[in-house]
Amino acid sequence: MYGPDQPEKQHISRKKLFFPVNERLREYLKYYGRDIELPVKYDDLTRFHTAVPVYDKNGKDTLWETALYNPEETQLIHEGLKQIYSILKTEGQSRVHRHLHVEKVDYCTFGNSNPFRIKIVNNFNDNYDYFYIKKVDASRIYGLELEHILSPSRINYFVDVATLVEEHIAGIPGDQFIASYLGNTEFNKVRIAKELVKFNYRCFVRLLGDMRSYNYVFDITPDFEEVQFRIRAIDFDQQSYEGRKTLYLPQFFKENYPLVQLVQQYLSKENIEQYQQEERSLLIRRSKAARKQLNSLLENMSQDQVSTPEKVLQLSEELAAHYDDASFKSCTSMGDIVRHSLDHIYQ
Repeated sequence: MYGPDQPEKQHISRKKLFFPVNERLREYLKYYGRDIELPVKYDDLTRFHTAVPVYDKNGKDTLWETALYNPEETQLIHEGLKQIYSILKTEGQSRVHRHLHVEKVDYCTFGNSNPFRIKIVNNFNDNYDYFYIKKVDASRIYGLELEHILSPSRINYFVDVATLVEEHIAGIPGDQFIASYLGNTEFNKVRIAKELVKFNYRCFVRLLGDMRSYNYVFDITPDFEEVQFRIRAIDFDQQSYEGRKTLYLPQFFKENYPLVQLVQQYLSKENIEQYQQEERSLLIRRSKAARKQLNSLLENMSQDQVSTPEKVLQLSEELAAHYDDASFKSCTSMGDIVRHSLDHIYQ
């Protein structure tokens, strides 16, 4: 599975289509407490009158811009953003956000979702946190839900009509980890390689695509004499959207090749199979624990459109060949394909 050839640059659709949230999905979100009324909407944040580029500590353009609002709007927007943060963290307890302030609102000019990143600071101790406000996209919501149900981590987000609010996922961005931390001699390379294998397997089974190094983070946890690693996806725009199966396998992205090399160097074929089996067993346990919710989600997704017919056809044929399972060819939606893919973990 992790062959000697270097992965090639993968071609992702330059501008992904956005899909609306239909009534069935809206009811699902209401039932599971994801659909609430928010004091600030995505469109409210787009009314900034100017913006200034954000540079990193090395002077490189980050492709984010700090949005600046008219004084009469700033107070209302900032108060609403503090309320949203308290909804994310404390079920909306107003006394909590009284000692917070919004330090800045950044707008991303790169990518599909053009998110806003809000930096919140605690006035008592200068501790800060982030959250994101984005345009609603049904395929992204399915991605968030599948991550919440099937991954080792919980996902905190809310939806209000055309606005999506997501909690910040902390960690070291994958590209930064590869560039600055991968050579750390104190890190156990086997543990890093193991985590890529498990992340790679998990993404492929639930069909989360475009996991290039800047679309996930490394969560590092001290553990006795060493540290544990967990790779967490932070971008869910490409949930079951593309037609090529390799786009759902992080190992085939050029940006991840240094991690693939670790797998080739430190893990045997038997090791890889062992870690894949471990992740498979965990996926089975998680799916059983949330059987009702997962079935409801997949039923909605199977009747929804989150990609084009051409991509659905291509992916169904490629997975039919991959699994040697002709039943994939009967799939008429990406939701059908995800359900078939998850069924294979039980076989």
